Amino acid sequence: MKDQYSEPIQIRPYQLLCIVCAAEAEAPEPGPAGLLAAIREFPDRPVQFVCDAGGVYAWQTPGEDDDPDALRRCELRILQRLDLPPGAILPARTLLYRVLKAIPTIEDICDPELVDCTGNYEACVARGISAIIPERDPQEALAEKERSMEALRTAERVTTRPHLLMCSVCQYGKGTRPPMANDNLPELLQIILTERPDLPITLVRGADWLMCAPCPRRVPELNACVNVAGSGGLSNELRDLDLLEILGLHYGDTLPARELYLLLLDRVPVTTPVCARDNPGLSVWWDNCGARDHADAQGNANYRKGREELLLLLEDKANA
Repeated sequence: MKDQYSEPIQIRPYQLLCIVCAAEAEAPEPGPAGLLAAIREFPDRPVQFVCDAGGVYAWQTPGEDDDPDALRRCELRILQRLDLPPGAILPARTLLYRVLKAIPTIEDICDPELVDCTGNYEACVARGISAIIPERDPQEALAEKERSMEALRTAERVTTRPHLLMCSVCQYGKGTRPPMANDNLPELLQIILTERPDLPITLVRGADWLMCAPCPRRVPELNACVNVAGSGGLSNELRDLDLLEILGLHYGDTLPARELYLLLLDRVPVTTPVCARDNPGLSVWWDNCGARDHADAQGNANYRKGREELLLLLEDKANA
């Protein structure tokens, strides 16, 4: 597995569009079909764009720098639409999300004299990323939900990545209660509020199994989160680190649940310092939560509501 995720496969920008077409083609060309199969096998493997760009990007030129002008124009236009330079490396899933968003049609990009297209690019765009990379098996996610919930009910100690504590407050303020299909946060809060207020919680890195096991956007072999157009783990990691800094804690620290939540609710009255993002839509740092928080200085209203409600409940238990 390490080799698949550590060594990028090099492709030309136009080939990425061919991969999208191949997903809808009845008989795709061998080249695009092979690339599509490689990405479907390891959807988050790194992909590097290479092309005849010249200038300061000549270092990544594949082979001889003698591509036809029409091909060079096509490839540079693709990179311009994607807001990426030649030589850029991104996980395949992240890159494909970007393509589907930034290039809804190839009418003004692809030259039929250069590329013999056998697919239907626009049809694949309409279907979305699942046309290229299949969704996680729902039955597998359901089985993981059951396994992780059994582990949660009997756990002597719970593990979670830090910013998910804030997510659980947002969910609570929104009115989300167990059962929850995509994560185990409402169930964790219910256990804390009704059964075990001092359940030890250890803060860990990554999309930890105990809380995230059933998530359709979790990649188990990488312990990674691929929500938010495939790159959710990046912004989430920064949220984890920002929250740890605010709380004065570190990965690996363990606190009783009530103490940890009261610390969170005291030091994080609004979500903005941790969650807000002002990056443009194609950025790997953009996500819905970040955009909403950037637009409202008070942050997520559900968090504020959940914070008020949980403070009353947890402080009452502390004073009991």
